Amino acid sequence: MTVPSLVTQEVVIAGIDAHQDTHHVAVLTHTGALLGDQQFPASPPGYRALLDWVAAFGLIDRIGVESTGSYAAGLTRFLTAEGIDVREVNMPHAHTKARRGKSDAIDDEAAARKTLAGDATAVPKTTTGLIKSIRHLTLARHSAVKARSSALVQLQALLITAPDPVRERITASSGAGKAVQCLRLRADVGRLGEPLHAAKLALRMLAVRIRGFDEEIATLDAHLAHMVADAAPTLLTRVGISTGHAAQLLITAGENIDRLHSEAAFARLCGVAPIPVSSGKSHRMRLHRGGDRQANRALHMIAVCRLRYDPRTRAYMQRRQTDGLSKKDILRCLKRYIAREVYNDLKTDLGVP
Repeated sequence: MTVPSLVTQEVVIAGIDAHQDTHHVAVLTHTGALLGDQQFPASPPGYRALLDWVAAFGLIDRIGVESTGSYAAGLTRFLTAEGIDVREVNMPHAHTKARRGKSDAIDDEAAARKTLAGDATAVPKTTTGLIKSIRHLTLARHSAVKARSSALVQLQALLITAPDPVRERITASSGAGKAVQCLRLRADVGRLGEPLHAAKLALRMLAVRIRGFDEEIATLDAHLAHMVADAAPTLLTRVGISTGHAAQLLITAGENIDRLHSEAAFARLCGVAPIPVSSGKSHRMRLHRGGDRQANRALHMIAVCRLRYDPRTRAYMQRRQTDGLSKKDILRCLKRYIAREVYNDLKTDLGVP
């Protein structure tokens, strides 16, 4: 690997195409001339070698990085700790890849040029604080809930075709109740060739699996309750905002919520920013379909909960219905208003003026 000699203190911009094992970096001058590109291992020594190589070309203005929340998470933390201005670069559009082709050299140069042109302005999330820990536990909880649901579906499907002596013993109406009853089944392992005993063993194993997921979810819920209460005490006082909703909104906003310049930017990030869809004689708005869909779901469930339990929200619904709005349009308005409230509360909780 050749390292350029530092002749002049030229201002340079870099772009990085990140992968699981390697990172490919290209360096441009402030006028867009390509100075070089090089591949480095995705490891702490590789991060240091990458930064030293870029710095040898001149003064680093900023570095655009793809996949800051996944493959380049470690590199982003390293560069931020070194005082580098890091910008998040979106992956190339499919049409661009179809026209220009795809390679590491093409992608890292494209990332550098987007950064130079000012197209990449997003600041990556900070991933060294409490919210990152909340994200880890939330991911584990979502996985456990999904696996538990799958096991419950399998248990109930197996009961449909199980031998009659087994089906007659499982009388509960709910899936959770059936799982509890299946824990009492005992099979003769010496007679597993008979469908009766095979069904008993399979149902009990599924029930044991479901009980394990119940315990795992309860443990994660207990830890998340304490962590989210520490991170967002103001947000949790709002009607309809549970620990799960608050955790998702914290994850979406990030530790450094000041990277979002306004509550409108947060609303767009959550997919609740209104966009016009008027045509001819119709004049209406809808919410754009981008952004974080999990955050959008959280805002939707908060709105639904408030429509049931919050008198102020119900009064708003009645007033807007008299104005001629449909329930769907009113829900869209509520989600936008809730996003504004959440943004201000998160700024308060995270200590952002």
